[in-house]
Amino acid sequence: MGFFTRRWCAEVPVRVLFWRDLVLVGTLINLLATGVALALAASDLDIALAAAVHFAPLPYNLFLVAAVWRLPASSVHRWAAVGWLAFVTLV
Repeated sequence: MGFFTRRWCAEVPVRVLFWRDLVLVGTLINLLATGVALALAASDLDIALAAAVHFAPLPYNLFLVAAVWRLPASSVHRWAAVGWLAFVTLV
């Protein structure tokens, strides 16, 4: 099975999905997108392009948070994933 299918079907342990995929990889992807978006905005390009780049990881982020909620994980992991989503979306 593929990356997305395994996560959606709850076949990945919570420590891998939450800590590696969401916190580590997801945060790095969002930091990269935000950095590129800031560089685009600073170079006087269209602000809509910068916003599009900043929000480009949002579907991936929503998928990861939904996958965490589908796991038989603790409510701490679930609400931490929602908090992480709010943080990386706004920052």
